[in-house]
Amino acid sequence: MMVRTTVAFEGVSELILEKAVQLGLARSRTEALRMGIFALNKEYNLVKDIEQELLAARERLRKKARFRADLSRAEKDKLATDLMKSR
Repeated sequence: MMVRTTVAFEGVSELILEKAVQLGLARSRTEALRMGIFALNKEYNLVKDIEQELLAARERLRKKARFRADLSRAEKDKLATDLMKSR
């Protein structure tokens, strides 16, 4: 599972990201953001069992993909049936 997001920072947020890179804490601003995400999880224990949560998220994605595939098949079948009826 991958999420791509474009974010713009200015002011204090930008300064913090730049300092993290300048001081060698992170190799890039992106890495500094990742570090912040992990720090957020550590502070608030948002994801308790990371492996279990990842497996559950992957399963949700698989189910969603299967649902979409089934829906597409059902839509195609309905279109074919409607086409046959209209002839």
